[in-house]
Amino acid sequence: MPIRPARTYRYFSGPAYTRREYVKGVPGLRVTFFDMGNPKGDFPIEISLISKEAGQIRHNALEAARVAANRLLETRVGKSNYHLKLRVYPHHVLRENPMAVGAGADRISDGMRLAFGRPIGAAARVHAGQRLMTVRVGKEFAPIAKEALRRAAGKLPMPCSLQVEKGQELLQ
Repeated sequence: MPIRPARTYRYFSGPAYTRREYVKGVPGLRVTFFDMGNPKGDFPIEISLISKEAGQIRHNALEAARVAANRLLETRVGKSNYHLKLRVYPHHVLRENPMAVGAGADRISDGMRLAFGRPIGAAARVHAGQRLMTVRVGKEFAPIAKEALRRAAGKLPMPCSLQVEKGQELLQ
């Protein structure tokens, strides 16, 4: 079954569905790493990707954003000259009640009877103003770090902004 568009899971209402120990058949997370680069390095500039709206980010979108940012940083900056940290974790289990379509579908589908849905993935619930990713770099690599976060923001289903958390005085 194909993946539905991000708009179907972007907004949330109700409590989070996070107790994986009670849910059978939750697919594994696509996100492979949460810390990339050199986590022990001492970098003077820290730039974060901030969510402007509340919503849900599916695990495959988080992985796409991580890969986009990490690839640019790794090729242009070098693996030992940055630290990229993913700050959200997809705890919320997404469910879907697949409806049969086509000829004869009315005999196959049960419609809304027992429509709890089966798990299809996971999502991170974020709020407005929450940090999604953070990059720490040296002064000379700050424009590349901003570009990496801008590319990552394009993979996410909500508008985002960049904020310099540390080292603002060094950029002027």
